[in-house]
Amino acid sequence: MTTITIRDESTTGGLAAREWDLEFLTERITVRELIRSRVYQEVKDHNARGGAYAGLVRPVGAEAGPTGWRVKPGAKIDWRAQFEKAVEAFGSNHVLVLVDDRQLTELEEPIVLKSGTRVTFLRILPLVGG
Repeated sequence: MTTITIRDESTTGGLAAREWDLEFLTERITVRELIRSRVYQEVKDHNARGGAYAGLVRPVGAEAGPTGWRVKPGAKIDWRAQFEKAVEAFGSNHVLVLVDDRQLTELEEPIVLKSGTRVTFLRILPLVGG
């Protein structure tokens, strides 16, 4: 089992940067598998505890808040819908994926994981009026 560090950042500084560990059973994955595992875990964790959702992409019907997106109390988030939105955000360059400071650009791009691998998901938001 390989444990990597995930970090979220935003170009706007809106949502606070956060960091946590994610485990994989294999050392070779693709960017798609990385996004899927990340989204699945964050949705699973949110659905178990509730509160603000601090995931990669905004759930349908959620409103922005200071620590994440506010969803209706008791509402469950669908990880598959979140995964599809995350893949779309990656494809449209609204989310960049950096593995050990190297940007990955293709969903099927292979990643070799090792203990200590750092993955940054950077949300790119357009400038107002730009």
